[in-house]
Amino acid sequence: MVHPRLAGVRTAWRVSEDGDFFCPACGGDRCYQLLEGRRRLTVLGVPVLTRGAADPVASCVSCRGRFPVSALDRPTTTRLTVLLRDGVHTIALALLAAGGGGGGPARRTAVESIRAAGFPECTEERLLTLQAALRVGSLPLLDREVRETLSALTPHLASPGRESLLLHGARIALADGPYSAAERAMLGTVGEALRLAPADTERLLATALSA
Repeated sequence: MVHPRLAGVRTAWRVSEDGDFFCPACGGDRCYQLLEGRRRLTVLGVPVLTRGAADPVASCVSCRGRFPVSALDRPTTTRLTVLLRDGVHTIALALLAAGGGGGGPARRTAVESIRAAGFPECTEERLLTLQAALRVGSLPLLDREVRETLSALTPHLASPGRESLLLHGARIALADGPYSAAERAMLGTVGEALRLAPADTERLLATALSA
């Protein structure tokens, strides 16, 4: 048996990129370095033979913890806030458009929810301008926009968070009265994009209607 002080395998790391990530150990946004390594057989501390590449790791600059590269797939807190804000905004516009432009109560409900989500500058006038632009398009285009926007957000939300977004859209639709056929269809699209089972979507819409 070779004494470990005489021979062993060591990994030489180099930084290939850096950026921000959500550190699992720190529990918050931190800077990371992506480390790529080469494993080498050493004798008396001198590398003599290459033993292949090591799996890359993400190293937290703050706690020095090392994590699989998959840790970078989780959005930072800042990024998740932006995704949530954009999701609320897109759902609100889609429901207003599906409702034929939305009356005053629907627009006010939409403005309140959009402001709470992180768009404090949102006004009814701004929504009316956006609605006018949307009328140039069509509901199929809105359907695609909803799916694309929510596809980036949904994998990072637990079930209560996804249900909350659907209920946000339901409250806007109900502000002017019962669901119209177009509003129900759009809410169905929202439910699908949020990966909610059809039965769960119907249950939540019924709950919102009876509230």
